[in-house]
Amino acid sequence: MEQEKKNDKLLEVRDLKVSFFTPAGEVKAVNGITYDVNYDEVMGVVGESGSGKSVEAYSIIGLLQNPGKVVGGSITFEGQDMLSKTKNEMINFRGKEVAMIFQNPMTCLNPVYTIGNQLVEALKAHDTEISKEDAAKHAMKMLEEVGINNVEKRMKQYPHELSGGMRQRVMIAMGLICHPKLLIADEPTTALDVTIQAQILELMKKLQKQNHMGIIFITHNLGVVANIADRVAVMYGGKLVETGDVEDIFHNPCHEYTKGLLRSIPKAHEKGGELQAIPGTPPDLMEPPVGCPFAARCKETMIVCQKYMPDYTDCGKNHKSACWMLDEMAQEVNSDEK
Repeated sequence: MEQEKKNDKLLEVRDLKVSFFTPAGEVKAVNGITYDVNYDEVMGVVGESGSGKSVEAYSIIGLLQNPGKVVGGSITFEGQDMLSKTKNEMINFRGKEVAMIFQNPMTCLNPVYTIGNQLVEALKAHDTEISKEDAAKHAMKMLEEVGINNVEKRMKQYPHELSGGMRQRVMIAMGLICHPKLLIADEPTTALDVTIQAQILELMKKLQKQNHMGIIFITHNLGVVANIADRVAVMYGGKLVETGDVEDIFHNPCHEYTKGLLRSIPKAHEKGGELQAIPGTPPDLMEPPVGCPFAARCKETMIVCQKYMPDYTDCGKNHKSACWMLDEMAQEVNSDEK
């Protein structure tokens, strides 16, 4: 039974399109992405700022702010159509079924309420029958689980009295206090130093295994993804350009953008050398390219890349990429047109 559940899809996103309708025009922030997240799986979502990583996450949890709007596609969670849920249904759904950890805990924790008060309220919002005393005991247990000592003292403290690493641990405890099936972590370690970052990643891996959660881990840090993810989705210009198991993405990347991201990682054994940045800038999503979104920056670009968006090509088991370089016929046509 456990094995059967593990193989089921927890989250299914199909051809998701999200736009922001601004006075200057429509910004196509997410432009037709498809992926799944399974039980007991960590999906890393990587890409430059503005690629649409956070927007698709906010769409899943129903926190997309105006003027943003889902304009196409579907989001299915355990068979439930998420886009058809009412505002009140989404309020009950958030925290209990899906939780989110944000980048900066100081903007999420209320500065005028104690840590204990905020944890208790988060629990009571989804369990109206639990007493305040039982909720406080459960909150202290969660703080202990995320590695916080002297929990009775911490329950009485305010956010500004805690260190950055400890505040992020509190945010993880708050996200997990109702035992959600899916956790969305949006750049949760960006503001932390390397030592605390490693501790938080170890903590998340431990809790993920204990609670059999699915996790969507959003980051621009490929080193973090290598540490925590089972599978990786690479986003660029509002599209998914490559997906695969973490080993395949790092050791056998197929899309030129993925290769560029990997080349830009500092190497410990290459001292004194220049970082290999990807030349150019991301596309204007108010007027997105008709072809591959990376064509203008790609050193291998062909005529077909600028005219048409490529379909996904299988690069191996559970590994696919949307790149014309993988299509032999496209390369032949490109040679003829030259």
